[in-house]
Amino acid sequence: MILNNKSMKPIYVQIAEWLEVEILNDHIKEEERIFSQYQLADMFTINPSTAAKGLNILADENIVYKKRGLGMFVSPNAKHYILSKRRNQILGQMIEALVMEAKRLDVRESELIRMIQQARAESEEK
Repeated sequence: MILNNKSMKPIYVQIAEWLEVEILNDHIKEEERIFSQYQLADMFTINPSTAAKGLNILADENIVYKKRGLGMFVSPNAKHYILSKRRNQILGQMIEALVMEAKRLDVRESELIRMIQQARAESEEK
């Protein structure tokens, strides 16, 4: 992963999102030890406190938990929680923006549904 310094998202948020993707892709499994703030700092050439902020986001959401003296581990059901969170937050925001834009462009619901189905079919072909 390459961090985007020009992004509107802070680096620590990008770190948290990258770790979520690693969990979703089963590169880091539930109950498995996750990278430390120092490992992340070395991997991405960032300040360890920035990496710690990314880890703390995940800890605050109970995606990871701390074992005293051992480090941080992926929580049970973390993958399910991330999927649910992303569906509700990210897809919800995207759908809301899509519906508002369709309204401005006077696109009917049936046409919008057809467009979504077509885009999905095309993505499945790839």
